[in-house]
Amino acid sequence: MGIQAGWIGRPTTFGQTTVPSLRPWVIPYITPYQAGLAMLTWPFGRRKADRQVRCCSFFRMSHNILGDMSGKNASNRPAGPRRQLTLFDSTSIIVGVIIGAGIYETSPTVARCVPGPGWLIGVWVFGGLLSLIGAVCYAELATAYPRAGGDYVYLTRAFGRRMGFLFAWAQLWVVRPGSIGAFAYVFARYANQLWPIPQGTQAPMIYAVGSILVLSGINILGVREGKWTQNVLTVVKVLGLGAICAAGLFFASPHAALADAVPADALPAEPLKGLAGADFRLAMILILFTYGGWNEMAYVGAEVRDPKKNILRALVLGTVAVTLIYLLANLAFVHALGFQGTCDSGAVASDVLKLPLGQWGSRAISLLICISALGAINGMIFTGARIYYAMGTDHRLYAWLGRWSERLGTPVWSLVFQAAITLALVVGFGLYEGGFGSLVNFTTPVFWIFFLLVGVSLFVLRRREPDTPRPYRVIWYPVVPLLFCLSSLFMVYASLSWAIDNRSYEAIWAVAVLLVGFGLSFHDPPAR
Repeated sequence: MGIQAGWIGRPTTFGQTTVPSLRPWVIPYITPYQAGLAMLTWPFGRRKADRQVRCCSFFRMSHNILGDMSGKNASNRPAGPRRQLTLFDSTSIIVGVIIGAGIYETSPTVARCVPGPGWLIGVWVFGGLLSLIGAVCYAELATAYPRAGGDYVYLTRAFGRRMGFLFAWAQLWVVRPGSIGAFAYVFARYANQLWPIPQGTQAPMIYAVGSILVLSGINILGVREGKWTQNVLTVVKVLGLGAICAAGLFFASPHAALADAVPADALPAEPLKGLAGADFRLAMILILFTYGGWNEMAYVGAEVRDPKKNILRALVLGTVAVTLIYLLANLAFVHALGFQGTCDSGAVASDVLKLPLGQWGSRAISLLICISALGAINGMIFTGARIYYAMGTDHRLYAWLGRWSERLGTPVWSLVFQAAITLALVVGFGLYEGGFGSLVNFTTPVFWIFFLLVGVSLFVLRRREPDTPRPYRVIWYPVVPLLFCLSSLFMVYASLSWAIDNRSYEAIWAVAVLLVGFGLSFHDPPAR
């Protein structure tokens, strides 16, 4: 098969193809391999015309690469997202991001905040219902505005460019790299237990940095690579949780019933007091943190096939599936270890798997947590870059973030910059003890402030843009969106009050970053 090329002079022939002269920019796309081969064999061309054609092939390859970096294709039109995500891909993103390592860490603490196993299941059901309420609110916004960027799009339309920019700024410097970094620490901790690196206390940081670099690289290579990685990790982690549930439901510790057999006079006279004050606040903070991530679907709305149907389906299916999985997991924990055993456990999933597997259970749960953390990291890397891409298309100073590679089909510069900031935070916070907790404190207040504003934007856009087609409208409006806003407001209060009570300086740094972004928003020329 010949390669079409043009050069100064008369028409030339290469292979079986006749090529007109002076037409170097109408050549079809050639691969780097073809161009490299042409240049390597250039000195050995039997005719001058052959050498000219091969030289032109090299320059054509350079043009293609430069076009990819600038975000334009051969027709000089801006490249952009393509609708490649199926319903399964979309649901895998939601489930994969939600099911991180939280369920293994938070269940015992939540159990200590409630008076009994019935209340334990009840608060997890309540958290699932609040998440489902948020999901249906997002479904209306995402199907009405199925564009890359999600929350950025809604906040910009509801409150103006400055608010949208401030959200993207917070995601770029605080929320997204902090969340990715927190799960990278979790992965590093358990990976180092499986494959220890004898390099001192900072050895796990090697795993954290490596996970960010590898998964960012996979997502740069293309949407197909990113989504298949997400699908595989999600399926594996769900199967692993299913194995834990099966072990807990079919096996029970011989001490479980004895531990729960407490005298009647030891039970609280007023069980509802167990859900009051700080205990309930802490329980809901942990539960909603563990359920967090279902909103990630909105950020890739421009890449979902048949968005009017599949966005709603993915949000509801993903949230309901995770709720059922979490309920089964907690039932399995209580059945296997007893309620008191669950409260006292330092590694609840490991203790459950030890029943059928012995000491191998500890290694199995470490591997499962590693896979769960990688799934959450990959999902957040995939969706987060779409926020900065959307910002770059609207704000001239950040236009370089809004370039979409036609050849790779990804926002390359957004992914690279996101990885760089995340690595800086991981290394910076990793120099001190408790890097995971510090990054959670760094991100939580800012995250819930913008979550609340997204809920308010639904009311604003309903009133401001009543003629916008809405394939799905929230049921029982305005009660359901109001409940979503109230739950977000509670989380803002809970996270800020906790940061103040515990003198969390990381939250102050996050506020400082927001203030810098607020100042920059005043010098923000619109995109051309």
